[in-house]
Amino acid sequence: MSVYQIYIRLHEEYGPQGWWPFINYKGENTAKFGNHNGYHKKDYSFPRNSLEIFEVCLGSILTQNTSFTSVVKSLHNLNNKDALSPQGIKEMPIEELKVCIKPSGYHNQKAKYILEFISFYEGLQGCIPSRESLLKVLGIGEETADSILLFAYKQTEFKIDSYTKRILIDLDFLNEKAKYKDIKKCMQDALEGCYKDKEEQLVLYQEFHALLVNHAKEFYSKKPYGEGSFLRKLKN
Repeated sequence: MSVYQIYIRLHEEYGPQGWWPFINYKGENTAKFGNHNGYHKKDYSFPRNSLEIFEVCLGSILTQNTSFTSVVKSLHNLNNKDALSPQGIKEMPIEELKVCIKPSGYHNQKAKYILEFISFYEGLQGCIPSRESLLKVLGIGEETADSILLFAYKQTEFKIDSYTKRILIDLDFLNEKAKYKDIKKCMQDALEGCYKDKEEQLVLYQEFHALLVNHAKEFYSKKPYGEGSFLRKLKN
């Protein structure tokens, strides 16, 4: 079994994911575990403007140590206050910001991260940030940086999360001590040659990450991890 075979099997099971979901977009993906709304299956033009780019960046920060379902609640709270934008958030009293993002947890910490990121974001003046510059922003770690680059700025940086690691360990691609950079390299090296150009690579990276998350929510959320996963049949 190869890493690419995992992708093919997941795609056969769940279909295209249309990740990242946007709260003001009417698309739907009923095959998703958890939030069904905001998905744009087979339309890879997203994000389509600066506000959608910012929404992905904001969601990437809010989703740290929580579920995306909780993040959706926070984003709706901000949207209801007409504050789903850098300017809108800056004009809010910080205590109001904290209340809005409270569903995502760690609201005191994340409010500070968001305001720091906004200063960085506005300084970009529409340019694409480098991974190195993102990692220097308070509260932005490797996973958040890759999420921002892959889904907001359409850069071919594979995002690794705990779900991806659990699946790869279960399928004997990794050991439990593998570091983020090693897991990312494992995935990117394994997928080399499975696309003809950067556009195909981007679609593969975006869809694969989303498929892994969807599969993991069903089979890798509770211990023992992987019980009942159809991917195990591919191991041999």
